[in-house]
Amino acid sequence: MLKNDLILRAARGEKTERTPVWLMRQAGRILLEYRAVRNSLSGFKELVETPELAAEVTIQPVDILGVDAAIIFSDILVIPEAMGLTYEMVEKKGPHFPKTVETVNDIQALKVADPTDLSYVYEAISITKKELNERVPVIGFAGAPWTIFSYMIEGGGSKTFSKARRLLYEDPKMADQLLEMITQSTIGYLKNQIKAGADMLQIFDSWAGVLPPKHYSRFSLKYISQICDAIDEVPITVFAKGAWWALPELANVNCRTVGLDWNMNPEEAKRILPGKTLQGNLDPCALYGSEATIKEATKQMLEDFEGHPHIANLGHGVYPDTDPNRVKYFIECVKELSSH
Repeated sequence: MLKNDLILRAARGEKTERTPVWLMRQAGRILLEYRAVRNSLSGFKELVETPELAAEVTIQPVDILGVDAAIIFSDILVIPEAMGLTYEMVEKKGPHFPKTVETVNDIQALKVADPTDLSYVYEAISITKKELNERVPVIGFAGAPWTIFSYMIEGGGSKTFSKARRLLYEDPKMADQLLEMITQSTIGYLKNQIKAGADMLQIFDSWAGVLPPKHYSRFSLKYISQICDAIDEVPITVFAKGAWWALPELANVNCRTVGLDWNMNPEEAKRILPGKTLQGNLDPCALYGSEATIKEATKQMLEDFEGHPHIANLGHGVYPDTDPNRVKYFIECVKELSSH
């Protein structure tokens, strides 16, 4: 039995004695303890692919920051890798794909990921589960098919994502073919994360906001829905960054929780999504402020979500140069201000 199941109860819409809190990118660069592990290795990928070490950095924020959940340390790009498209993590620049998908032949050279190719992730989850010894739940995750697709077409991040978006106009059939393969790969992957011990899942649609609404429904939400329909074992959170106009459609997606970024209006989200738990949505830059500023911003956020099932978080990942003491203070503020 989990000693702290606040986040799972909140996700199910149940009353909780206080608001649960965790952070996107909590296992990572803000912690000196993480950097010590990371600096002893060849790079980011070695850390992701070494289960004992991935588990160690997954647990660090639970011990150091006092968050209510551990999110497995991994990367959304393990899926294209397992499909046959390898990536590199370039220091200070982010992910890079030496080869990208440009033609139907490139898609035919790929495969639907065999879940066993990602056994290092499941192993990291089961080690984490064992070492946490039921202290807090473990969150598993994957990228949304559209976001993964964007990386596979663009070869990395982009200001405009014009190559990926262009394909939706030029050859929607080819786009669907790749999106379907990513979707099938992701379903198998997430099912195996659950078997390994993930208590809940999050789907990250980091590049949701670059699409026009009609394309978002057609080329992103359609595939996110397929994933959510295929998985009913644990609660799922969908985080579609920048897609504020998609909230009404997210009401019909089979997920328990909807993540909001800091541009989204909690009042509006509460009105549009009465049946969903909401997660978010403090501006990550608020954590650069003084303690008084952080406390005020946290209080405002909690008030904004009052009367609605809520999981406290930032509106995106915590920025790498944020002072860990400020992050810890934010978590303490949530606990103190939301207890009743």
